[in-house]
Order: sequence, then structure tokens, then C-alpha cells
Amino acid sequence: MIASSTLQCLFVALILFLNAVESNNPKSDQGSVGGCSGVPGIPGSPGHNGLPGRDGLKGDDGMKGAKGDRGDKGATGKTGPKGSLGKRGPMGPIGIKGEKGIKGNLGERGEPGPQGENGTANSINWKQCVWKRNDDKDTGLIQECVFKKRHSSTALKVAYAANMRVKCSSGFCCGRWYITFNGAECSGPMTIEGVVYMENSKDQPLRHRQIEGFCENIPSGSIRVAVHVGNCQGYGSYDRWSGWRSVSRIMIEEYPQSQT
Repeated sequence: MIASSTLQCLFVALILFLNAVESNNPKSDQGSVGGCSGVPGIPGSPGHNGLPGRDGLKGDDGMKGAKGDRGDKGATGKTGPKGSLGKRGPMGPIGIKGEKGIKGNLGERGEPGPQGENGTANSINWKQCVWKRNDDKDTGLIQECVFKKRHSSTALKVAYAANMRVKCSSGFCCGRWYITFNGAECSGPMTIEGVVYMENSKDQPLRHRQIEGFCENIPSGSIRVAVHVGNCQGYGSYDRWSGWRSVSRIMIEEYPQSQT
């Protein structure tokens, strides 16, 4: 139902409108009479939501809550890959010596082993080379003797025996007789040699002499053992003689090598 005040206002407005039509001035006298409130219109459609506002300032941390109850134990996980081997730790203390165990049964006899090399204790390996000639070489090879050495771990004993002399018409003279093995002098431990030293003389000092020694670190196999004559260190070449009118010999023996 429309209120009486509203109907009154509508009636007054109608009269004013009709007067305005008659005077051909729709706008006249509108301000001389108070208007009435109109009927509320139909509500419009709701507008769209506005854009989200900015985040507000961070609030202060709240108080720490009480500790909760312990949860149930979770399921066992899968075994991971084996890690790298760590560094070896220091050696621990020596443990207490254990009790002696029960003696075991005698094992079966094994197969015979391979035959070893021929020993030197009960089998002597030796050789002698002999000759008889007058050799007047002042320098060079006197005689060679080939020896079959059985073991690499043994030593060779070599001896050269012959008539030897050196002669000079003035001053002093010297001659050196020495042994070689496959063309080289012994170096283990030292050379095998001997010298004949003379002052000037018209005599012929031909005397039987012998030089000998051991040589180590010689491989097994065929060894060319030779006697040479040559100059002494610091002296020149002189008139030398080897084996005058007598038997000369090279004696070779194989011995166990020294342990010192």
C-alpha cells in the first residue's frame, strides 16, 4: 500500500506538470514548490569483485606451542649402497696367547718335486789348460781356456803359472800379466793380476811365477778365461817374455761364492 504522503506528493507533481504544459515551459516554477521524494528504484546488479589488496605487514611470531606427542615409528627404509672402505685404523694391542690346539692328523705325502741342479759340494768342477812354447809378446793375448761354468751363484778360482820376465837396458821397467773373463777383467771383487818389476840389467831374470785369485758374479755357461800381458800403469812397453822353455798352465775351479 502506498502511503498518503506519497499520494499527496504525486498529486502535487501532476498539477505542476499540467501547468507547465499549458504555459509551454516545462521548466517553469519547478523551483517554487518543494518536490516529493521519489519511489525507491529497483536495486542494481552487484558489481565485480575488486583486485586483491597487497599483503599486509608480517605479524610477530606467536608463542611456542607445547611439545606434541611422539608419533608412531615409521616403516624401515631400504638398505642403501655400501659405502667406501674407510682408512685402516691403528694396530690394536696384541691379544692374550691362546691355548695350544689339538695336534692334527698327519697329511698325505705329496708328489716328488722336480730334480734340482747339481750341487758343488760333492761334485768339483775344474779344468786345466797347458802348453809349452816360448812367447815373446810384449803386449797382447798369451793363452785362452774355455770353461763350462755350471751355476751363476758360484765363483771361479783362476791361476796362471809360467816363466815370466821383463828386461830393459836402462832405468826401470815393469810388465803386467792379468786374467780376463769373456774379454773383461774381473770386477767382483777386484782384478786378478801380477807384475814383474826390474832395474836395468844385462841378466835374463826368467823365473817361474804364479798369479791367482777368485772372481765372483760371473753367469753360468761357457766362459773364455784368458791370460794377457801388458804395460804397468805409469810405465811404457818393454821387452817381456812368457813361458820360456817351461810348461805354462791356466787352472780353473768352480767354488761356492763367499758369504762375506
